Amino acid sequence: MGATRSSVAVVRAAPATVLADVGNAMRLGGFQAALPQGHPTLLKVNISWHWWYPACSTTPWQLAGTIEALLGAGYPKASLAAAHNRTVVVSARLGERLNKHKPVTDAYGIPDIHLYDRGEEWVRYEPRARMLVLGDMFPEGIRIPKRLLGANIIHLPTVKTHVFTTMTGAMKNAFGGLLFERRHWTHSVIHETLVDLLAIQREIHPGLFAVMDGTWAGDGAGPRVMRVHEKDVILASADPVALDAIAAKMMGFDPLSIKFIRLAHEAGLGTGDPRDIEVVGEDITGVNWGFRTGDTLASRGQKLIYWGPLHRFETFLLRTVLAPWSYLASILYHDVLWYPLVGYWRARRALKGKWGRLFAGWPVRA
Repeated sequence: MGATRSSVAVVRAAPATVLADVGNAMRLGGFQAALPQGHPTLLKVNISWHWWYPACSTTPWQLAGTIEALLGAGYPKASLAAAHNRTVVVSARLGERLNKHKPVTDAYGIPDIHLYDRGEEWVRYEPRARMLVLGDMFPEGIRIPKRLLGANIIHLPTVKTHVFTTMTGAMKNAFGGLLFERRHWTHSVIHETLVDLLAIQREIHPGLFAVMDGTWAGDGAGPRVMRVHEKDVILASADPVALDAIAAKMMGFDPLSIKFIRLAHEAGLGTGDPRDIEVVGEDITGVNWGFRTGDTLASRGQKLIYWGPLHRFETFLLRTVLAPWSYLASILYHDVLWYPLVGYWRARRALKGKWGRLFAGWPVRA
């Protein structure tokens, strides 16, 4: 059982009021109690793809609304920054432009920090908590960005499915911030990795919070190749486990059947059982969007390596000079084939909806 009863805010959102809606979700979620002032506060932006695709990455109104709520509550502008990390197949610098994060941070005068840039120091960290897998995966030591030590963190995920973890949210968002580029080595033990990362976050951050955008939500072969739905909600909580559990429940999944949620719940790192979570704001009784996961050609191949008959060759295929073949295969499938042939046209259709019109003419105010 989780150590304490947690709460998750679920707020109905509309394009005309979305900044206030984000702020309302944050207040209902208790952000001021969760994020002590007097520390740097980093907004961990989620960029699952550099191309803009609905439900895939942090929305500009999610980022802007979070900044406005912080400034309105008296958090000094100088203490705020947006944090990014790249992957071997996703460019955060391209992504922050195409997803309209950079215009938001520029308008508010909030710096963008790319944690992999030269000058950003990564340090060896010895967790106090017992690690499930990270000690074995990185026997040379776990390295994390020095900048994260002693800083509040606000995760900005979206409501979407994932080919490896069923759904991805606040817990998975740390995967793109705490671990360096070789974090894909942990995909075969991804659920345990997310639990280890949450344990580390509990040690290094004075405050932890998450704001999840569900104005669009994605189901299918997430986090990129998804079917897009307008769901018009914002979620927020100081408990990443509870937030992911409620998002999973709304999507139609049993939260405790998702391994990383169950493991975190059993470890006392948060509350994963919806019966022990107080939902404030919207009444979500009976909500079930009927989302399903799926696979792509690329994910099927990866699963053969991570959990299938090719597992014995994982090190050879993914951790030697042969590794770039897998990066190239992912780029060819997602960027060269799927996005131009399918994703681009789905995104164009989404622009005709109310959130698409807001995105197309996003009126950043500061």
